[in-house]
Amino acid sequence: MSHVGVPRGTVRKRRSLALLTTGVLTIPVLAGCTSGSEETSRGVPQDIAPAARQAVTDGSTVNWAVDALPATFNAFQADADSATTRITGALLPTLFPMDKSGQPKLNPDYLESAEIIEREPKQVVLYKLNQQAVWSDGREIGAPDFVAQWRALRGKDSAFWTARNSGYERIEKIERGADDLQVRVTFAKPYADWRSLFSPLYPKEVTGSPDAFNDGARATLKNTAGPFVLRGVSKSEGTVTLARNPRWWGEKAKLDTLVFRAVAAKDRTRALADGTVDVADIDAATADRITLARRDRGGNGQPLAHGPGSTTTPAAALRSWALAHGSDEEAAEIAQAAREKNRKAVVAYTAEQKALRDFAVRKSLEPAYTQLALNGESGPLADDRVRRAVARALDREELARTVLGPLGLPAKPLGSHLALAGQPGYKDGSGALGDQNTEEAQALLADAGWTRGGAAEPPKDTKAGSEAEKKGDRGGAEGAEKKPSEGATGEKAGQSSEEEAEKTDEEEKAGKAGSTEKAEEESDTKEAEGEKADRASEDSAASRDEGLYIVGQDNKPGAHAPAQAASTGGAAAIHVLAPGRAAAAQSAALRRQAGALGEDGAVAAQDKRPGGAAGAYAPVGTAAPAPAAAKGQLGKDGKALTLRFVLPSGPGSQSLRSVGDKIAVMLEKIGIGTEIIKVPDESYFKDHVASGAYDLALYSWPATAYPATDGRPIYAKPEPATDGSLLVEQNYTRVGTDHIDQLFDQAAAELDEKAARELMKQADARIWAAAGSIPLFQRPQLVAVDKKLANVGAFGFAAPRYQDIGFKNRQAAGSPADRKK
Repeated sequence: MSHVGVPRGTVRKRRSLALLTTGVLTIPVLAGCTSGSEETSRGVPQDIAPAARQAVTDGSTVNWAVDALPATFNAFQADADSATTRITGALLPTLFPMDKSGQPKLNPDYLESAEIIEREPKQVVLYKLNQQAVWSDGREIGAPDFVAQWRALRGKDSAFWTARNSGYERIEKIERGADDLQVRVTFAKPYADWRSLFSPLYPKEVTGSPDAFNDGARATLKNTAGPFVLRGVSKSEGTVTLARNPRWWGEKAKLDTLVFRAVAAKDRTRALADGTVDVADIDAATADRITLARRDRGGNGQPLAHGPGSTTTPAAALRSWALAHGSDEEAAEIAQAAREKNRKAVVAYTAEQKALRDFAVRKSLEPAYTQLALNGESGPLADDRVRRAVARALDREELARTVLGPLGLPAKPLGSHLALAGQPGYKDGSGALGDQNTEEAQALLADAGWTRGGAAEPPKDTKAGSEAEKKGDRGGAEGAEKKPSEGATGEKAGQSSEEEAEKTDEEEKAGKAGSTEKAEEESDTKEAEGEKADRASEDSAASRDEGLYIVGQDNKPGAHAPAQAASTGGAAAIHVLAPGRAAAAQSAALRRQAGALGEDGAVAAQDKRPGGAAGAYAPVGTAAPAPAAAKGQLGKDGKALTLRFVLPSGPGSQSLRSVGDKIAVMLEKIGIGTEIIKVPDESYFKDHVASGAYDLALYSWPATAYPATDGRPIYAKPEPATDGSLLVEQNYTRVGTDHIDQLFDQAAAELDEKAARELMKQADARIWAAAGSIPLFQRPQLVAVDKKLANVGAFGFAAPRYQDIGFKNRQAAGSPADRKK
């Protein structure tokens, strides 16, 4: 799943790995409250084939796959992407990279020390730089570089096009210390996450002027300070080439050349097999291919039991041979062409498998987690009771097993929005919401007014604000009352609903208006079109993959138009709500299929009974198909409870769609229907998630060592703009509270690490209780690596140490341990 970056405004970015590129997601039953003490959780270790530097040979070149050439080399611009981060990590100073446990760790290549030397009257941090640290032009790294970066990023000069300034705006001044190698930074306001600043650090030639910052660093970096320097960029070849830095003062890079090569996810198996790349993030299917290739090493030339033609039965093979050699010349020609095409496919597949034997799959958990996002801006999910019902219907353990189980990775649900398992401060805060419980979920929906007969009832002349008023009376404490966590006391855990209620009156009214009338017209499909649509739905899986179907309503493959026509009110409604470029095609496909869609995805029941046949009338006495509402779908005021579930449709997003399908089935059990809208990967995040054109969505956030800084824009309460829209920063669920914001602000200013972590645990508990974001699992990290390479692979939390990457020397590569891999 290739994920889409979006402009973030002027806040610190946590780029969405909406991570469609590698498929993403996971979890066990919403875990209950944990003890007040911090959990001693263990993360999955990194898998990089570690080797001592003396075991790695000097020289050679490594080709490393990236999704695309970086749009910019300036990591502080809005269109910086994962390739920007990967490449600048080898070129520029990172003062406090993350270590294996996800904590910031001082980098001795650039710093001798960095610490708070004064707390009163103001916080002062003193950086003592490595005396050998110089830029590639020979100038020493010093205070002028720190000053220029601060001025560019503090947000006071709009001529600098920056995507984030968190922390820099708190700095009052930067001064030279006792000598040129000391940098003294004074903060106007305390800042706990000061270690996040000046990473990467750019030379003053980049940050010293708007022109250099905005344009000069997009296509090249003339002055760097890492183990490598930028040798060149080739758009035609799709490569960024780095060479060993001759002025590097640290341990010399083992490689002569490091090439980052743009290779799309779908092309990576072939690129590995033909030797184009040596290192590549891969999906589960490619990992399986490599595993099978290693297993088949001793096949002695026998035909492979997998790949093209492997499922052909002896009878089918005989029939193909007979057709190819039969008297019917036209049929023989077709059969011969098919056999030749299959033969070439087998040859190509076998050659690829032979080449893939030289690779190993490195596995860990990516420092990123997948969440189910619930858009609380308008519609049914503006009611926090409905959001909590959705959350409590999920079996997160089953979802985690779906993605992580087949890979042999721990299938454990994630219990925090602000830390991952293995990081200091991790604590399962899901108890503030409550365990998975179908009965409780149904009770929450009933309390919100959604009933089985509600979709068949005529609309009531009620005020749009009635649900919000009820939420205000209840105080939203339903989810937290069961098992309030340490961080969210019972009387406080529901504050989200009180605060959300104040803004949902008009939003709900606008969000629900206008779709029912059009949907009822769509549902009056002619019976004669039913069989045609049924055949189309079976023969065109690809078109369905780009379309929409509704779980829990009469429009799933296999039923008949009369069944849908019999549904009353909103239960039969088909809402074509997919915005963006694919909307028209989805709408047309939906209309074509509407008459042939069934209640449970199977052929309609009357077709299976004696005397029944597709398209025929049911035998006398056969009960009419029950409307969706009677079978369990909930409704209110003549409208069915149906949520738009937007998912990516690309070939690398299968794992994400599998999780989405399972969630839809879980919601159907409590009476919630889901319109599953599948959209192209490239438009998924920008045109749907970021724009708010969804009710439910799956996307990911990267881990951070600085939750108070990086988490705030993701969970901050949206504020109304002058034009009536919402300023959401990165909070694409549009759910937040003043109290959560206050906890983030307090943690950002708390210089005592233990106290700051406690504040973050309280904030996490309240985020759980608000039920706008439901963490599912940490993403899997699968990396194909030439088995002769060392110190590269699935890094987990830790940043790569580029100077240590290289090919094992003969002694190391010939060891028994290596031969087993």
